[in-house]
Amino acid sequence: MIRSRETPRFVEAVLAWPPTATIARLALVGAYLLGALVKASDFPGAVAEQAHFGMTPPAFWAVLTIAVEIVGPLLILTRRWLWLGAGMLGVFTLLAALKANAFWTMAAGHDRFMATNAFFEHIGLIGGFVLVALLDRREHAA
Repeated sequence: MIRSRETPRFVEAVLAWPPTATIARLALVGAYLLGALVKASDFPGAVAEQAHFGMTPPAFWAVLTIAVEIVGPLLILTRRWLWLGAGMLGVFTLLAALKANAFWTMAAGHDRFMATNAFFEHIGLIGGFVLVALLDRREHAA
């Protein structure tokens, strides 16, 4: 089999299509927007979630979470201060992963397995935020 370093034409076409970058940014931040809408539509549930994780005062943390889950994605989608939106969501995601998925404190078993997977999925999202900020920076520098 001959291996080629060239990108296949269909991949080039998808990457060159102008909406691809916007769709990719929406895919990256969509869960945060949905989370904000769910929390805002059920604020008592959002407060209970914060209380469950030991955040006090829970109402303050619920409002802050909703704000970050709205503002961060909007900055990324509009590409205005994209670096700030990516940073906001990256820090938020790291803190949430540390608080909600502390697998290292759990006994071996299914719950630890699930928390470990969720923790490293969150780390992957953080990598995505760094990459989207790097790509935006490169595009503006060119």
